[in-house]
Amino acid sequence: MKRLILTLCLPLGFGCSHIMNDNDTTAKKGPPQLANQERGVAAPGDSNALYQNTAVMNDNSHINVPTRKNINHYVRGIMQDMAENLQYVNTKTPLAVSSFIFLDDDYNDGTLLGNQIAESFMHELHNFGVPVIDFKTTDYMRVTPNGDFVFSRDYLELSQDQNFNYVLAGTMVNHQGGVLINARIIGLTSKAVVGSAQGFIPQSVVDALDSSYRTDGVMLKQVNK
Repeated sequence: MKRLILTLCLPLGFGCSHIMNDNDTTAKKGPPQLANQERGVAAPGDSNALYQNTAVMNDNSHINVPTRKNINHYVRGIMQDMAENLQYVNTKTPLAVSSFIFLDDDYNDGTLLGNQIAESFMHELHNFGVPVIDFKTTDYMRVTPNGDFVFSRDYLELSQDQNFNYVLAGTMVNHQGGVLINARIIGLTSKAVVGSAQGFIPQSVVDALDSSYRTDGVMLKQVNK
């Protein structure tokens, strides 16, 4: 009888031992490890987190889109600074704008950059409500085969009587990475400075102004016929 009971218990013990060994092996192994190149799949309950992470990764608002700013943008900032300390000039004081010249150059030599800065200031002054006198306007229209012109740089064609008491003028200085601008408004009679401002124009903006005259960085000048 004892031998019969031992015979029946041996299979049961072997089965229990096998089950316990399987559980221990599973516990030791733990969750399956991911390879370095594999990505986990979120559980259904974590779908919101998955979408949030995807939205951050694909957010285009963080991409820096280059914006091209021209000289008018920087002149506008200089004009705003000047308006904060401007005196005596108002909506009843006519004002003229002269070409900006390089500080270390002949004051009789103008440049495309200096002339464009003056044109930009004329627009900004008009927006501020200051009456601007364009003294380069003649008293007539000059009609030629090349076009119809009302502007002139010949002082003999311009009126000698100009109705302005203040003038906006300024100087430029080449600086590393761009050009420094010194602008001021001066009374013609008193020679007193009634407003001033300074600014900086990046070299890339300056080069964009006269890019049509450059080839591979070399300035080209039209040969006189």
